[in-house]
Amino acid sequence: MQKDKIIKVGIGFATGRKSFQKVLRTYIHTWKESGLVENKSISLNLFVAYDLDYHKTKITDYTNVHPELAEQIDSSNFIGSIAIKEEIDYLIRENVINFSEVPLIFGKGYAAKRNAVLYNAIKHNMDYLVFLDDDEYPMAVTNTRNTAIWGGQEVLTGHLKYIAQADITHGNHCGYISPIPHIEFNDTMTEADFRSFIEAISNDIINWDTLKTVMENGGVTYADTKILTSDDALEVQEINHSKFISGANLCINLTDSRRIFPFYNPPGARGEDTFLSTCLSERKVLRVPCYTFHDGFSTYNDLLEGVLPLRLKFIKADTEQITTRFYKACIGWIRYKPLLLYITQRDRYEEKIEEMREQLNEILPKICAYFGKPDFIKILAELEKYHKNVEKHNREFLETQRIWAKIMEHFARP
Repeated sequence: MQKDKIIKVGIGFATGRKSFQKVLRTYIHTWKESGLVENKSISLNLFVAYDLDYHKTKITDYTNVHPELAEQIDSSNFIGSIAIKEEIDYLIRENVINFSEVPLIFGKGYAAKRNAVLYNAIKHNMDYLVFLDDDEYPMAVTNTRNTAIWGGQEVLTGHLKYIAQADITHGNHCGYISPIPHIEFNDTMTEADFRSFIEAISNDIINWDTLKTVMENGGVTYADTKILTSDDALEVQEINHSKFISGANLCINLTDSRRIFPFYNPPGARGEDTFLSTCLSERKVLRVPCYTFHDGFSTYNDLLEGVLPLRLKFIKADTEQITTRFYKACIGWIRYKPLLLYITQRDRYEEKIEEMREQLNEILPKICAYFGKPDFIKILAELEKYHKNVEKHNREFLETQRIWAKIMEHFARP
């Protein structure tokens, strides 16, 4: 009788927070609880690309996994600058890529960290790779009663149930997904003003009515009980040349490396999941019924100690920290909006940029006044800078895919 094939599963983190160890501990406990650790037909392998500069951390903040936890997974791969340099040297030595092509795949930024995880998982012959974030926890929260109701989520199991039939699976998110705080409108900034601002800087997937509900809930997105009680994955439909996915609670099928795309974002921007979304027209993407709780403001670390609050805090724009986080998110959005428009609406690109200019010119003074932060006016300059460089960024985006395809061909299984 033929022995069942062992399924090799990679679990990837692109991280820069000290809380990583707490999050990893929680996930490993859920893998044990769900039976994955004891399952002899599944091999669990950790891939961690870490950034020491993000929060001034040290290597041991990531590598010093407690021995009792480490023995419950089959291998651990920690990817820092030395490990990445070794892979670069290997690829150049094998004539897969040349030195000038290195920065687009393994350069700076969040997309490069994700690519490092993806690359290492493929090189180690993983069948699937699940991306998790260090500020997302395997639990869901609903508001179907007078208090918050919490439930555990078997995230890894949820993806493994469906990924063999898809190129990509991605799950759902609850908690503090949006960086937009609860806002009380007034004469300085009306609801219409704020709606116009958000629509100018954000991507197509942000629906104002949904966003308004989240803001009224104090910035909290609650899990949908219909999804929580469903056994069905839904195929993601293409909207405006994109099959929108999330960057974490995300699983990629690695069994054919030639079907895999890399991550990319313009320098200093985010949106690596959004740009990957624009590549997936010919790929099968499923949304699976599992949630993670996003602790976007780092206020609920105690969840990982078993403390389940009955009510979630309203996130109001009444502190410098909250306002600055929202400002940084706006800068991140505006930096990738021109390229997203260029890729998805090339025929209307100049018209859409002009619309954004007009909206921002009118609304930014109100935004500055409302938040008491003159820096918001810089959003317009950022728009012009990234608009000016949009053709260059598009060439980089296409070049990243070309170089990645060469690497994937090198690792393609016979």
